Amino acid sequence: MADGPYRYQQPGAGPYYYPHHQPNQHHPRHLPRSGSPVNSSRGAYTSDTPSPSRSPVSQSAQNPLGMFGQAHQQGQHMMMNGAPGPQRYMQVGMGNKYPHHHQQQHHGQQPLHSHHHQQQNHAGGHPGMGHQHTFSSGTMSNSTPHFTPSQLHSGTPRNNQMDSGEHISEHWQQQLQLATEARAVSSTPHHHCRKEGVSRVNKGPAETPPEHSPRAGDDEERNRATTNGEIRRQDWDAMDLSGQGLRALSPSLFCDYMFLAKLFIDNNRLTRLDPSLGQLRGLTHLDASNNQFVEIPGEIGMLVNLKSLLLFHNNIHSLPSEIGYLYKLEMLGVEGNPLDEDLKEEIIQRGSKALVTHLRENTAGMCCHRSYIFIDHGPDGATAGPPPNERDWHIMDQTPTSETLSVLSYNILCDKYATPSQYGYTPSEVLSWNYRKDIILGEIKEHDADIVCLQEVDQERYNEFFRRELAYRDYRGVFSPKTRAKTMADREAKLVDGCATFYKSSKYICLDKHVIDFANTAINRPDMKGEHDTFNRVMPRDHIAVVTFFENRATGSRLIVVNVHIYWDPAFKDVKLVQVAIMLEQISRLADRWAKHPPCTDKTAFQPAELDAEPNIAGLEVPSEELAPSQKYSSGTQIPLLICGDFNSTVGTGVYDLITQGSVSGDHADLAKHSYGNFTRDGMSHPFNLKSAYGGTEFLSLTNYTPTYSGVIDYIWYSANALQVRGVLGDVDLDYLSKVPGFPNHHFPSDHLALRAEFSVKSRKEIKAVEAKFGS
Repeated sequence: MADGPYRYQQPGAGPYYYPHHQPNQHHPRHLPRSGSPVNSSRGAYTSDTPSPSRSPVSQSAQNPLGMFGQAHQQGQHMMMNGAPGPQRYMQVGMGNKYPHHHQQQHHGQQPLHSHHHQQQNHAGGHPGMGHQHTFSSGTMSNSTPHFTPSQLHSGTPRNNQMDSGEHISEHWQQQLQLATEARAVSSTPHHHCRKEGVSRVNKGPAETPPEHSPRAGDDEERNRATTNGEIRRQDWDAMDLSGQGLRALSPSLFCDYMFLAKLFIDNNRLTRLDPSLGQLRGLTHLDASNNQFVEIPGEIGMLVNLKSLLLFHNNIHSLPSEIGYLYKLEMLGVEGNPLDEDLKEEIIQRGSKALVTHLRENTAGMCCHRSYIFIDHGPDGATAGPPPNERDWHIMDQTPTSETLSVLSYNILCDKYATPSQYGYTPSEVLSWNYRKDIILGEIKEHDADIVCLQEVDQERYNEFFRRELAYRDYRGVFSPKTRAKTMADREAKLVDGCATFYKSSKYICLDKHVIDFANTAINRPDMKGEHDTFNRVMPRDHIAVVTFFENRATGSRLIVVNVHIYWDPAFKDVKLVQVAIMLEQISRLADRWAKHPPCTDKTAFQPAELDAEPNIAGLEVPSEELAPSQKYSSGTQIPLLICGDFNSTVGTGVYDLITQGSVSGDHADLAKHSYGNFTRDGMSHPFNLKSAYGGTEFLSLTNYTPTYSGVIDYIWYSANALQVRGVLGDVDLDYLSKVPGFPNHHFPSDHLALRAEFSVKSRKEIKAVEAKFGS
């Protein structure tokens, strides 16, 4: 084995790899280059030829990924470590290798220069890489004549615009150039891997890309968290299976290689793409040209990071509407297919991005709820797929009880955050508030919970929509925006989002309410106000929590409900932990104070309108019979407690540990080396026995779903000493999730799911009832 800047395979060996960029460095996008490599044939294809995919009739079916096991017996070997470079490829099923070191001029076609044909790949190369081998012809001699201006590859004459000599759009010029190159290398195995190697011989060292700098106004954006966790080292992220004569691909290719960024399966005899292709969520380049595909599965829409999708020279008549999800796509290669004329005209005249936008914006969806049906018809009659099955209700306890309560928690996605820059895979109409508001309202009405906690509600929507509409359903509300609203003019302040808590006024009386301002509380704590991190990390985040204190009209039991939205950024785990610690500290003080709250002596006179200053437009009669006296509590921890909201934290984080375990040390990993007074000197703790309504169940796998993140970050916490879970709302249909890359979409109006739980209030026989006077 030769030594040098990188190692490469000796003649007769199997796969070889090119160096990849160092981890955590984002290399510039690799785009196809102009020019065509030399055509050459290859040895005969047999069933014993190693390949990561095998036709069902292959004798090697027991090992579909032929690079391992039997591959070693054939002299193949792989190298997982090597010198740094811009791209590392995996080449499979090739007995020899040779690079192309000159370009071939296509007849009747002048080279077209564009940024799509200028690729800068920097790395050192080995002198031996320039050597060329010769192969005998074999089964892959299926090359065809080169493209000429007088005829399309699909066998159809050019359109009138081309015949008349009119200007051909730049988009279509790029399309024709790439289609020509794809046809020119149809008999060349592992063309892309070889092309990369030749390029590297003549390029210098790769430049280190500049480090990411945050965008201005990041704090004003609703940036979504990306998947957290340890990043494993991966020395190659591109696989070249081109020119192998493959007739089928094993689903293992898509299941076991989800780290791939580039996949080349062109110049084979494939007739079907398995739907499991959708698991390659990180794929940026897919070349499936020169095969025998008739259709593309809808799961292609899951690959939202695709920038290049080449389908040249197949037999595709139509494109799935799910391609509209591919908002990052820059090149959709369809030349050489008998494609629908309208779709082809769109891409000829306006380019790939325009066609993707056309497919995305001209689909229809249907949203079904038990209480209503909403149908959106696309202009072209295209559909966004059937709605998912209704989420199951899971019963966890059926013990008879004298009092129950239900709660709904829902981050509804504030209108100002629902932008194409954040949710490029979502049709613009579906992102609009006019579309989403009716679905959100329908969900709230359908669940009909006693308590509803909404996050990301701005003042305008609270006052002009939710407050009015929910009043007809017997709800009254308590709302507070983020603290920045206090410094703004009314016009800007009404667009600031916050938390809104609604309650059934015929069942509950709101005795008191309180807003926890995390930043203001932190800078006014004697032990924290002098800390550098308090002013630079906690104070700029103006998140709040709304705390409400209720009494059940019929039973006299009392309830504390907290509605909170915690800061989102994964880089500020310390801030999240401090916010939650402050929240729990304040709740403890409020609970102790409210435990001494005097009994409500005139429940019939205590109307919701007096507290919220809003009329009872629902016209509902507040019950005046069978009203029980107020219950008495000796301490704040005895009062039933619910904490609902978007915590932007997962299992194992400091936030989760503090809530569930009751305390965390001052040197918790999430605090890093930041200093927050007593919180970091003495640790953080709270006196409540809190559990998640979904804790220890398999009923919920995610609450937030986007292309870059899916996981549980929303919770309904309850005091286990006073409440018992009776049932929870379950998962979204997992089969449905395998076909949509993220929310919001036609069926889900927010990128978060609504959570619903039902509880029984544990009896308090040891507490004597307080005599109450209910008035005349």
